Amino acid sequence: GAGRARAVSASALPAFPGAATPSKVWLACGVTDMRKGFDGLAVLVQQVLKEDPHSGAVFAFRGKRGDLVKLL
Repeated sequence: GAGRARAVSASALPAFPGAATPSKVWLACGVTDMRKGFDGLAVLVQQVLKEDPHSGAVFAFRGKRGDLVKLL
């Protein structure tokens, strides 16, 4: 699952009018079960990555086939 993650600079992200720029973007390394809803992904962030899902950072999770990404 999302046992490892890497933080990247949010300054390279495109700007969206009216949206706050996150302080960090975390890319979960490995494959995540995409059947998980956002509550389940928030639990992964807390328990596996030891981060706060409400910190303002963006957490990116990748599906097994690589054709699906969920952002929290």
